[in-house]
Formats: sequence, C-alpha cells, structure tokens
Amino acid sequence: MHRIPYGKTSLEFSLPESMRADTVKAREAAPLPDLGKAVQSALANPVGSRPLRELVKPGDRVCIVFTDMTRSSPDHVLVPALLKEVESAGVTRQSITLLCGTGLHRPSTGEEKAAKLGQEVLRQYRVVDHDARDPHTLVDLGKTGSGIPLSVNRLAFEADLLMATGIVEPHQYAGYSGGGKTVAIGAGGEPLITSTHGPKMVDHPGTRLGKIAGNPFRLAVNEAARLAGLRFVINVVQDEEKRPIAVFAGETEAAFETCVETARRLFEIPIFRQYDVAVAGVGYPKDVNLYQASRAVSYLFFAPTCVVKEGGVFILPATTPEGAGDGPGERRFFEKMRSSTDMTSLLAQLRRTGYPPGAQRAFIMAKVLEKHPVIVVGSETPEVVRQLKMIPASDMDEAFRTAAALMGRNDLDVLIVPHALLTLPIVKQV
Repeated sequence: MHRIPYGKTSLEFSLPESMRADTVKAREAAPLPDLGKAVQSALANPVGSRPLRELVKPGDRVCIVFTDMTRSSPDHVLVPALLKEVESAGVTRQSITLLCGTGLHRPSTGEEKAAKLGQEVLRQYRVVDHDARDPHTLVDLGKTGSGIPLSVNRLAFEADLLMATGIVEPHQYAGYSGGGKTVAIGAGGEPLITSTHGPKMVDHPGTRLGKIAGNPFRLAVNEAARLAGLRFVINVVQDEEKRPIAVFAGETEAAFETCVETARRLFEIPIFRQYDVAVAGVGYPKDVNLYQASRAVSYLFFAPTCVVKEGGVFILPATTPEGAGDGPGERRFFEKMRSSTDMTSLLAQLRRTGYPPGAQRAFIMAKVLEKHPVIVVGSETPEVVRQLKMIPASDMDEAFRTAAALMGRNDLDVLIVPHALLTLPIVKQV
C-alpha cells in the first residue's frame, strides 16, 4: 500500500499487479526540537550581519514582509520573534507594518492572516496585503542591467529597516525559494513579476530547479531585493512533513545561501532511470487550486532531467476546491489554457505575444502537456481540470487504467514522489 498527501489528509492506493513502483523522498533529518529556541539562536547569531536590535533605533519605521497562505513558512513563530527584537531596541508598535507578500495571488483573508501571524499579532499591529497592480502603492526602482523593470511596495521601500521571512525549498524559477524573493516577488510590482515570469526568462536554460549560479531569475530577485533595501531575513528549511529542521537569519544573501547548503543535502535525491509514470504528491495548502497544485507536476518535468520518459504520464492527486484559483494570476492561467486548441500553438502564441503575470503557469503547463498527459485524481472541480487540458480521474485505480491506455501497455514503471515540491530527483547514469 502506498500513501500520498491529499488535501489535509492522505490518499492510500495500490498499484495494479502489472506495474512496478519506486518511491523517492527527501532525506530524513531531525526536526528542530524547539523552533522558538532555534529562532532565538538564529537571531542572536545572524549570518553576515550585526544582531537585529543593533540595526534599528527608536523612531525608525520597520516593515516585515511575510509569506502568504500559499507558503508553509511558520510565520506565526518567526514574525513575533522579529517584533520582539526590534521593540527591544525601542521601536514602537505604531512604527511597524506587517506586509503580506501576496505577489499576484488573491488577497489573504482574515482567517489566513490569523493563521499566519496569530490573533494577538493581528490585533495589535498594522497588517496590510500587497497589491502588485496598484501603481500608487509602488516605488519605481528603475531597471536591472538586463532590462527588467523593478518596483516594490512603498511601505517596504520607505521603511528604515526592511525584513522578510521565507522558506528555502526547490523552486521552479529561482532554483530555491527564500532570500530576497519574498520581497522582490511577494512585494514587487506587476511589471517586475511580468518580466521575471515571461517566456524569455522561463525559456532560459539557467532558469531551473535547484540552480542558483547563473540563474537569471535569481539574479533579478537578488538585485530587486537589494534596491528595495532588504537588510535582514529569517529563513527556514523544512522536511517533507513541514517540520522545520534548520533556521538561519541575517544578511539576505548570506543567510539564504547558508539555508541552500542545508536544503540541497535534504532535497536533491539521485534516481537511476526515467519512468513511464510519475505520481506527484502535493497536499495542502498547494492543492487548494490547480494553479498551485500543478507545480508538483512541472517540478518533476523541469528537474535537470525529466523524471518520465518521452510520452510518459504524470498523475496528480489534488482536491482543488478553488478550481484554477481565485486571484488575477490564477484567472489568467485558466483563460489561456481554456481558450487554447493545442499546446504547441499555445506555446508559439505566448512566445510571440508574451503574457501577463499568472499566465506563465499556462506557458509552463503547456510545455509539460505538449509532451506528457497529466491525470488529476480526486479533484472537486473536474470540469475545470478538463478546461485546463488535463484528465480528471475519480480515484487512483482509474488513473492507472488511463495511464496504461495512453501508453498502450500495462507493464509500467511508476515513480511515486509523495512530496514533489520538496524532492528534487536527479537522474544519474548507472
């Protein structure tokens, strides 16, 4: 019996007798016994920076950019610790803004903010959602050397001390998430997000999972964060069960790179061949919509070598109660996919005309679907699955029957990746 995340629970299934399966997971590491104490230690021993309380003085304005609900960063622990540090240096609560780095995702709800920060913090501090599409809330920072337009939320830019939380895990474009990305993308303007997620960037061979050096997306994120004034981050590395195993704080790039060293040892796992079928696990909160859940498939496709053979099939168990998703980026993804006739034509069109932020997920999934069918299991919105050119299946048995029919045989090799967003299979030569 195999088990894979599904919503807030899990899905158990068996393979047909004719199929063989391997399971690949991130390496095990001991969870931090006390995250609160680990955070205190990280703040007392920052990487490449003076302690936080030495970076501020009474009267300073402070902004903390925290992650939105699509990221499982334990901000309910991280943010109060940051608040305690700056307040111990004489910063008043009235001088502090907590900015939710929504990027182009939908605004966060009151319940989500409370889950992220805790009711006490939500009640006592100014908490604001970023709006990437409102030019009045943004500051223009010019362009990078490669021509990417930079802009950031005014509350973040005008702060005397700008900080950010984040998690460091494999990321489709940035190599690894975390560092300056929470500010650069989470609190960035729509033109910045448009450019960094455009076809030229996504097609670039350096924009790959696990790649930091020579990655143009990561370089743009770092430059945007520096120009925005980001001076201090606290980042966490978590295992497949979302349990923190390491936390580092300090200067943005130094703390991030220290986290990446730990993350690589945990997440990058060798495999020794490609498979006929890959089962991509995702679970809550990423599987609330197909915009987020489909990342599990594209991560396995955009690994340094795709984990499935040419013509192989991806299976994605996901609840997707929100369908494609409710934010402007999610709606753009849906419309591009729904209105397409075939993936090759869609890719040609998007390369020719470009696309607005959010529609990059259509570009990414068109690349996947041009070569590999994707079966979505157990979706609460199966019609949306069809409109996105994927195949709905009610259960795993139906999914395996469909995969066998698509490949024209029953003796399939199956790779099961229970946590596809937190496992980076690296195909090695035997």
